[in-house]
Amino acid sequence: VQLVESGGGSVQPGGSLRLSCAASGFIFSSFAMTWFRQAPGKERELVARINSAGAPLNYADSVKGRFTISRDNAKNTVYLEMNSLKPEDTAVYYCYTRLYGSNYWGKGTLVTVSS
Repeated sequence: VQLVESGGGSVQPGGSLRLSCAASGFIFSSFAMTWFRQAPGKERELVARINSAGAPLNYADSVKGRFTISRDNAKNTVYLEMNSLKPEDTAVYYCYTRLYGSNYWGKGTLVTVSS
């Protein structure tokens, strides 16, 4: 199982980014996928989760209305569209899935929101 995030970077407040997570090594279309983030000095938190068919399951309250999770099962990729970014969105963003009782994480992609 491999999860590889991309799309992070530096952006000004109010800006947008789209993160991608390319998955391999398992039947992607059969499993829910989740984005987490971890800000400096803080615990890792769930950002958004999507079921295998592409329906969003839940969002963190702090990102509702600004972030959108989606997936393309033909491309084995899950996305996180982030709009109206705020400095408090600065974090390393991780892709995650759980398969048959085991947890799998990507290495993360850094998002920095600063003026």
